[in-house]
Order: sequence, then C-alpha cells, then structure tokens
Amino acid sequence: MSDDADDAEPTAAAEENGGTGTTVPIGVKLGSTRTVVSLPGERGADDQIIRTLTCLATYEDALTGEEKVLYGEEAATEYPDRVQFMLRSGLPEDADRADLTRTFFEALIEENDLPANSAVVYAIPTIDNPEGLDNLRSVIENSSIGMRLVESYPESLCGAIPAFGDDLQAIDEIFLAINMGSTNLEASAYRRGEQLAPFTTGAVTGNEVDRMIANYVEEETQGRVNIDTQTAREYKEEHADFVDFEPFTDVIQQPGGGSHEFTIERSVMDALDEYVDDAVEEIANTFLPELANDYMKVYQLALERPIVVTGGMACIPGITSEFERRLGEELDRDVEVIAADRPDLAPTIGAQRIARRLAAND
Repeated sequence: MSDDADDAEPTAAAEENGGTGTTVPIGVKLGSTRTVVSLPGERGADDQIIRTLTCLATYEDALTGEEKVLYGEEAATEYPDRVQFMLRSGLPEDADRADLTRTFFEALIEENDLPANSAVVYAIPTIDNPEGLDNLRSVIENSSIGMRLVESYPESLCGAIPAFGDDLQAIDEIFLAINMGSTNLEASAYRRGEQLAPFTTGAVTGNEVDRMIANYVEEETQGRVNIDTQTAREYKEEHADFVDFEPFTDVIQQPGGGSHEFTIERSVMDALDEYVDDAVEEIANTFLPELANDYMKVYQLALERPIVVTGGMACIPGITSEFERRLGEELDRDVEVIAADRPDLAPTIGAQRIARRLAAND
C-alpha cells in the first residue's frame, strides 16, 4: 500500500472506518527504536501502517548549501557515522532532543502526507520522567497533525486493545499489561481503562539483551568474533525462537584481509533465557507485591484474567508461552499470557481505534 496517498483518499477511508466528516483517526507511537503510525487505508482498504526507525541525520545540499534532513532507515544506512536516535531512553531528555524529535516527526508527516485535519492518539511510555514527558507532550501538541483532536494514553493500554479483540473490549476489562520494550520493562494494572500501580525498570530491556548477545558471541567464539549491538539486535530479531531455534552461521571480514565463518549455537538463546528469568523476577517479586499491597481486589481479579504482553521483545516466537510458564511456576499458580498478532504494532493500532471512537463521539 502506498504511503503517498493524498488527503482525499484517507478521508474516504476514514468515513468508512468510523471517523466523522473529514476527520482522519491516526494512532502514533514514537518509540525509542522505531516509530509506528496507523491510519485508515485508501478507500476502505486495510489500515495503513507506517513503520520507521526513530532516527535522523542532517546533511548540506551540495548545490545550495541548505540543510537537508533524512530520517529512518535511509538516515541510518547513508549516515551511520552521525545518525541520531533521539529517543534512546524512551523520551526526549532535554530541549535539544525535543527539537530533534520534532524535526524527525515533521519530516515523517510531510513525506507521508499525514492530514492536518485528524484526530490523533499517541501511545506514550510509562516512565517517571516529568521533564521528558513534558518534552514529548510539546512535540505532540505542536505537530502539524491532530488539528481536530490530540490525546495520549499509556502504551501498555493501547497495546492490550488488539490482544483482546477487534474493538475496544480492553477498556472495559480488569487486567495486567506488561510492555517488553527496548529501553524499559513496564507493567500496570488496568481497571476499566484506569491505570493502577504503574511500574517501570530499565534493568530488564531489549537493549540489554543485545549487549548480552554481543558479549556471549565473543565468549562462544573464544574471542575470535566481536559484533556490535546493531548486529546483535539483528541476530535476535532474525534467529531468536523459543520453539524452533536453530544454530546459524555468519561471516565477518578480518582486519588484515580474508574472512572468518563462525556458527552461533548458544549466545542468542542464553541471553533470551536470562531476559525472561529477569522479567519474571521483576514482575513476580516487585510489581505484583506492590499491586497487591495497594489494590488487593484488583490484584486478585487481574490474575484470574489474561495478562497481556506488548512491545518488540514480545515478537520473539514462543516468548509468550515461555513467560507464562515461568511466571506461573514463580507464583505457584496457573496464569494465562496473551499478545496481539504483532505486539510491536499493537500500541499504534490500539491508539488508532481509540482515535476513531473519540472522533466519532466528538
């Protein structure tokens, strides 16, 4: 599906997908690694998903001297020496990073012709960082979309919506949501849309898994192979599998010439095993006791219902079942863990469904 549809086409789709008049419902997640936008497809087709790396690079036009901006995969590929990932911590930490985020987002909006006359819902992380959240709010409120409506909801709530069905059933449920992200592990209880006992830790993250994989590859190859964290991330995304993992080979170029072929048998899944154990430890022994202490009835009811996992780490095949098994063993009770078909896209899809409902009610 083309990302270059003009305003008339999304408008027609918006009317068929629950928007009112010419308002286009849009869901947005500005993620630490990737940004995802969801909006109605052309003329009633499936929703259009725009997915790109959250990064940018600037360069000088050789003819005019004008500063130009590249973002996403193009920036990372062409300017790896100076590309900037401005949301590595999950939020724009200072004014400079907020400006970079604003430049990145406006470039994405312009290239994809996102309509100004839109109702926009942002899925935002659960992070105790008031300055960073204010900076993100500034980027959101001053963007050139969302002229009709701008709202934000917790990322884990938005991500749970597609896991519960095709509508907004999650808003009426009592449940636990766990966001397995690149920069944080987040957990919250929800009671009919109200977020309770939000918990965040930066000790158990997808980025840390990448670093562990890089270290374990060096150990497994007895120091003959050193990979960077980007390569480790690629190994994780392409090969990690709790159901059918298979050893794989890769080739590196030697500094003095020639190449070296090597096989990875343990490094990727050893790192993933540690991640799941650490996530279970944080949820079972930190988050859940705090929830029980503050909201005992919600704690009891929520554990009788499915626990939703979202985020990029939840995309690894078999991790949902493995987390369910290990969490159940730690709690000494049966638990059910579910996820949307695409946990990495789920927050944006859920945000767009909320935007559609809000636009229809406005």
